[in-house]
Amino acid sequence: MESLQMLQPASVLAIFTLTVLLLVPIKRARALFAGRVAENDFKYGESDRVPPEVCIPNRNYMNLLELPVLFYVASLLVFSIQKYDAIFLSLAWAYVGLRVIHSLIHLTYNRVLHRGLVFAISNGVLAVIWIRIMLAIW
Repeated sequence: MESLQMLQPASVLAIFTLTVLLLVPIKRARALFAGRVAENDFKYGESDRVPPEVCIPNRNYMNLLELPVLFYVASLLVFSIQKYDAIFLSLAWAYVGLRVIHSLIHLTYNRVLHRGLVFAISNGVLAVIWIRIMLAIW
């Protein structure tokens, strides 16, 4: 296995995160030009007057900047200590896939039960990644 393969899942998640970021100004601009919100509704983030379909991309973007930070750190750590293997790579791709699915659920039909289940599974995968890292460095 080539060492750079370990960084591919993190790179894909970063590009996906930037793609979701593009949705934030698009949704806000559409709502602003349609007169559904005022510019001041975004002065301190998002006011209560901002419709959910405008808030959700921003919330999803924030989700992609929270817990995935531990994934990025884990990816770099596994790469730097050269303890990567097919299991780490599979777990990393599983995590990325689950986070993409979570976002797609959140950004489309947004059923909380489905979204929560995928989120919980992704967190379990991330926990396994970190347990394997701890076992590798201790």
